[in-house]
Amino acid sequence: MVLWIGVDDTDSLQGMCTTFLATEIVRELGEEHDLIGYPRLVRLNPNIPWKTRGNGAVCLRIGRGKGSGFPVGRVGGRSLRAYREGEGGPSPSDVLERVCSILERWAMFDDPATNPGIVVLDRRPPPSLYWKAVRGIVPKSEVMGYLRTCGAYRAYKNGRGLIGATAATAWRPLDRTYEYLAYRSRRFWRAQRFLDVSSVLLMDRSFPSTFSNIDPIERRVAIAPRSPCPVLYGIRGEAPGDLPRAAAILRGEEPERWLLFETNQGTDDHIKPDDWSLRPRSATSVEGVVAKIPQTVPGGHVFVTFQGDRIIDLAFYEPSKAFRKVARALRPGDRVRVWGSVRADGRSLNVEKIRIDELAIHRIRVANPICPTCGKAMKSVGRDHGFRCIHGHARAAASAAMRVDIPRAITLGWHEPPAFARRHLTKPISRILFGRKGPMEQELVARGVVEPPAAPSLRDPESAEYAPNS
Repeated sequence: MVLWIGVDDTDSLQGMCTTFLATEIVRELGEEHDLIGYPRLVRLNPNIPWKTRGNGAVCLRIGRGKGSGFPVGRVGGRSLRAYREGEGGPSPSDVLERVCSILERWAMFDDPATNPGIVVLDRRPPPSLYWKAVRGIVPKSEVMGYLRTCGAYRAYKNGRGLIGATAATAWRPLDRTYEYLAYRSRRFWRAQRFLDVSSVLLMDRSFPSTFSNIDPIERRVAIAPRSPCPVLYGIRGEAPGDLPRAAAILRGEEPERWLLFETNQGTDDHIKPDDWSLRPRSATSVEGVVAKIPQTVPGGHVFVTFQGDRIIDLAFYEPSKAFRKVARALRPGDRVRVWGSVRADGRSLNVEKIRIDELAIHRIRVANPICPTCGKAMKSVGRDHGFRCIHGHARAAASAAMRVDIPRAITLGWHEPPAFARRHLTKPISRILFGRKGPMEQELVARGVVEPPAAPSLRDPESAEYAPNS
């Protein structure tokens, strides 16, 4: 049986990155042990208040590889390979000591919010732990119950990182994407990054299997972080074989190393469909109708009153930029489905994407009715009370007013924020429309040669069957 290594909470807002630590672990352990499968980057509940940045944990599998390997990275001038199957992992306690020595050289212990955890398991926790960690809040006591029977572990400071580290090993992918993470030379970690925008646009056009690369309107790059961490850029995509070729197109600062991760990014795993309980710090997808005209508040945020099983506010915040235009164009009676995260108060939903299924007729009054006797415009008697002739000749119902339908400044279908404003776990519309289609099939759909697939099912994956060793 291979060993499962989970690591979490080694970074901070001031620097480092748990995925960079993974490159160091793979480099050192790779001298004696084989990497089994892709390294894994597992994002957990994005609404956790004590997360550092993207709430991502790392999972590595090691043992003796079987068959021929495949490339997954390059670190220290040496190419890294992984194997699709493996057996006979080393002792968990021996591996734990080596991983701890690596972590202690790199983790941001000075940051009070950084609380690293490492697990080395010869038996994995059940998949239910992953779903709890990606959709809710898992107490440390629950994780400790698994760890006492599964292998070796070590906690630093308050040990909160054990939760994410253990949950990462419990992930059995029902959906997955990949990310090519390129890292900077250490001397550049706090310097400004440079990536040629034109090369990012070319890469985005050349590889339709990638997603969330750049906002073409604002020409704002979404693959490069803005924090002082070791990551130079990360290219996300459906096809792992495309990602190194996509990276070769980029121009700018040269990376010092790279590693290719299998990940749950862009899967919507954090969303629990049709969950109207609206538990604080959870995420859901719900359907209903717009109840009031949208309101823009100071700061540029837009709020929309929304009615389904209950009345809530839909929040479109200023950082989502042009996405707020969609919110402002909504009108009472529009039927929509929204995906988003529940605020701490449980009364509003931070919208991550929206599907407009039905547009209400937006009709305005342009003139009062004309008196049939004197030909003059009638006067309103009061709201919903009709009209009367100013000379007393006749009366008319409120429905007699002259009205016209106003063209809607919005279209049916899917709408989402620009790439730089999306959360890691949020499934982009391109993945929803094209599913797992390759670049050629995507091109055929775009040209209208073949029909796009139907909208995806909202089946809750917590009830699905799992491959036991995936």
